[in-house]
Amino acid sequence: MRNFKRVALVVLAVLVASAIVLFVLENNQPVALLFLGWSAPQLPVSVFLLLALLSGMIIGPLLAWFAGRGRRLK
Repeated sequence: MRNFKRVALVVLAVLVASAIVLFVLENNQPVALLFLGWSAPQLPVSVFLLLALLSGMIIGPLLAWFAGRGRRLK
């Protein structure tokens, strides 16, 4: 059973990695973003989307941790 879990995890990781590679290859049209007067260089759409995903994956747990920490202090 332990080996099956490892194989399943490896297969899942390979599927996720291949989905990311396909996403990046399909969304390679360059765009320039303008946000609050700040202009980003022209990069593929996939780069901006992956950066947004990664920043959300970092900021979300941090906000949840700070909210939980504030409840424990009361």
